[in-house]
Amino acid sequence: MTSDSSIYDELGVPRVVNAAGTKTRIGGSLIRPEAVEAMSRAAEGFARISDLQARASELITDCTGAEAGYVASGAAAAMTLGTAACIAGDDVAAMDRLPDTEGRPDEVIMPRTHRTGYDHAIRAAGATIVDVGTNDPHLGTGSAAIEPWEIETAITEDTAAIAYLQKEYTTPLLSKVVEIAHRHDIPVLVDAAAEVPPKANLTRFIDAGVDLVVFSGGKAIRGPQSTGILAGRADLIESAAFQHLDMHAAAEVWDPPRDLLDPSAYDGVPRQGIGRTLKVGKEELVGLIRALELFLEEDQDELVAEWTDRTALLDAELTDVDTLSCETVGGGKVDVAPALHVTVDEDVAGMTAAELVLALRRENPRVFVGADALADATFVLNPMCLTDDEAQYVAERIRENLS
Repeated sequence: MTSDSSIYDELGVPRVVNAAGTKTRIGGSLIRPEAVEAMSRAAEGFARISDLQARASELITDCTGAEAGYVASGAAAAMTLGTAACIAGDDVAAMDRLPDTEGRPDEVIMPRTHRTGYDHAIRAAGATIVDVGTNDPHLGTGSAAIEPWEIETAITEDTAAIAYLQKEYTTPLLSKVVEIAHRHDIPVLVDAAAEVPPKANLTRFIDAGVDLVVFSGGKAIRGPQSTGILAGRADLIESAAFQHLDMHAAAEVWDPPRDLLDPSAYDGVPRQGIGRTLKVGKEELVGLIRALELFLEEDQDELVAEWTDRTALLDAELTDVDTLSCETVGGGKVDVAPALHVTVDEDVAGMTAAELVLALRRENPRVFVGADALADATFVLNPMCLTDDEAQYVAERIRENLS
């Protein structure tokens, strides 16, 4: 692995060799050089933020099939804006009161097994989450965790939306949830932050009839880490925009882009909304637009082949370590990036998987591996953010720590 000095070395901050994948806590992914160049050029002048958002909306519309799109400061921010739109709609007074939701439907229904720490983004808009379902499968009873009728039964006059976390194992089927929601004229908000690649997922959710869907701009799309994409119904995107854009404008000269906002529908200029803290700069907007364009042009099969070869390299480097067992997982049509799952024989190794992972993180440079399966004595090596030299370095450090 190259030892060239980096900006992090100059700052006295340990670098990270990233074998964990596109994790926000270690910087997401590597932004595309072309996006960096575009951001640098954007920094040389000015543009109206609403005009850039309108341009981004055009591109998001083209690649998702949605009626409109918007860019926020990360996928979680997009979830907050989407929730705020579902609650306030086109009611300027309601926008002004958020997160106080008095007088507005403010309940967001979620299957209990979809609840994560990220649902704080939903509650930040003032919503109350109503979770439904049970943990029966985890208790071994054999019952389904969430039945569609439980979602339908939870819908009341206070329901603002149904939120759905997209993973291939989540239930009930999204199509069934959409069917139930639309029967009651309730919007569905899908968190698909990490669900690209494959590219087909950009259109998958709108095709399924969801009203709003969220993607990260800083993972596989490789735009600025501080960007997230919100796509969906034009009226909800308009509400999100009104609650996000800088509204410090004199009414006499307020002239936002009509393909993003319709000022004639409002009596005066809305006040600064709950999304004002989630602003996106002109540089990030330009960088995300350029990165998304390049993502759409990218040869996904070529990328998957590269990741597959790198996973095989890691496997080959570790296969003769007698305290480890390795298994390649993923690499199919849905989970397109393969990863190497490495299980530590803790009795023989003299250290636990957690101790090994922690030791790697304390090195300089820090080595980060996936740590979501430590309870099974397993860590994960993800090839997406590695070079071949870095992959060999990761394997070397694993071997060295075990020896």
